[in-house]
Amino acid sequence: MVRISLCMIVRDEEAVLGRCLESVKGMVDEIVIIDTGSLDGTKEEAARYTDQIYDFVWRDDFAAARNEAFSKAVMDYCMWLDADDVFPAEERERFLTWKEAADGSADAVMMPYATGFDEAGNVNFCYERERLLKRERGFRWEGRVHEAIAVSGKVERLSVCIEHHSQKTSYGHRNLRIYEKMKEAGEVFCARDLFYYGRELYYHRRYEEALGVFYYFLKREDAFWEHQVDACRYSAYSLYQLGREKEALDCLYRGLRYRAPGGELCCDLGKHFMDRQMWDQAVFWYQAALHAKKETAGAFVQNECYGYQPYLQLSVCYDRMGERERAYECHKMAGKCKPYGREYLKNEEYFRNM
Repeated sequence: MVRISLCMIVRDEEAVLGRCLESVKGMVDEIVIIDTGSLDGTKEEAARYTDQIYDFVWRDDFAAARNEAFSKAVMDYCMWLDADDVFPAEERERFLTWKEAADGSADAVMMPYATGFDEAGNVNFCYERERLLKRERGFRWEGRVHEAIAVSGKVERLSVCIEHHSQKTSYGHRNLRIYEKMKEAGEVFCARDLFYYGRELYYHRRYEEALGVFYYFLKREDAFWEHQVDACRYSAYSLYQLGREKEALDCLYRGLRYRAPGGELCCDLGKHFMDRQMWDQAVFWYQAALHAKKETAGAFVQNECYGYQPYLQLSVCYDRMGERERAYECHKMAGKCKPYGREYLKNEEYFRNM
């Protein structure tokens, strides 16, 4: 059996912190809270679960705050959560079984992290994160924004999923502001910083600037292939917004250089041709999405791109091509993947009236 320190950084999280800590009650052996300047009742809420609450002066550096939290831990492993994360009740037993049987030989434990959900609450977007780190290894967080730990040694993978349920209703400027302060100060950007900086620019509709950062990022030899593929996709999205469709398609094709394409890239390519009523080409890429390998280690995974979305679009393509029976078969397959899907239900009415 191993013992676990839950290490969290918080600020103005009164509305969600109790939900998070309640979900891990009885699962961790100590809770360390680093407060970076709350003005609401966050610390009072935290005090219901732990007396290890520390103040930390915020300096636009998430890694520094997380390292401070880890420095206070005394158990075998440090585990991190954000305040708007939840440990699902259905995953508790599997986690406790693992904890009871663990011999402490793993240096890091990777776990799925679900951050996107469909209308029925099922996971639609997830990726893997370094969730538990052996304290005695002294792992350090790096990165002012989108901080991460470069794990090494024995890495274990545990298929227990943490869910992120944010209550924020708008996309903030904090991350972009930090990156731009880094740029003004002449700080050296690692490849990971460049990828996320480009993505922040895209989210803020600064498409030309995003393209410049992504193109520079793609020249880096130290970039992860997962980020390289996504940089090509975000570059394409930026170019579509700028009306440069041919260049957008070239960017999507460039994504094929780095790895056999996942369902996400295949669906992007299918959409390019579908939007231009080039049905044969669209069918090719949506069929490829159905046969693509879903990467579970490291990549950002959009689950619908491996079933529901390609079946749905294939149904439309075949219908436009006059192949109604094939269209209906794909429609039924989309329904098996997601019988409550809004698009599927709309198409169900179409086929019923045909």
